[in-house]
Amino acid sequence: MSRAGWFAVLGMLAACSTEPPLVSAPGYRDTGVMISSIVSFDPARFAGTWYEVASYPTPVRQGCSDTQLRVTTAPEGLGLVESCRRDGGVSTVAGTARVTGPGRLEVQSGGTSASYWVLWVDEGYRTVVLGTPSGRDGRILNRDPVIPADRLAAAREILDFNGYDLSALRITPQGGG
Repeated sequence: MSRAGWFAVLGMLAACSTEPPLVSAPGYRDTGVMISSIVSFDPARFAGTWYEVASYPTPVRQGCSDTQLRVTTAPEGLGLVESCRRDGGVSTVAGTARVTGPGRLEVQSGGTSASYWVLWVDEGYRTVVLGTPSGRDGRILNRDPVIPADRLAAAREILDFNGYDLSALRITPQGGG
């Protein structure tokens, strides 16, 4: 087969892929490192208000501060409403999450879908670490806007253990900016 023929075959295979192109968003995780979700995740205990205290940069979160996630339970899964302050106003996005396995969620919002894994939650459900197997996103959420140093350190260790680049992790601005 000619060189042009090989490129045509590769192009057709790429068009058939259900995965978005790898260049669409940076990865913050070494995907060669095993990632694990927690088996004991309880969606009912996850319900309530969470504050993002640290995350990896994504285009959706650019310019956001005071990011909150409100989680409600429903028979079909979890309801999600995320809000943040941006440009003097409040930006809000709603979605749903379906539990697909132990500590594994399929999040739907705005016509898109992404797999999020619960990498860790402390015993009191005060701090949670979420990540994507692709490494394109990772977050530390806490029940209060200010996280105690010991739980932040534990959450960072979990991200590191699961192959995340801690140098790219950003503390989420609180208090308007």
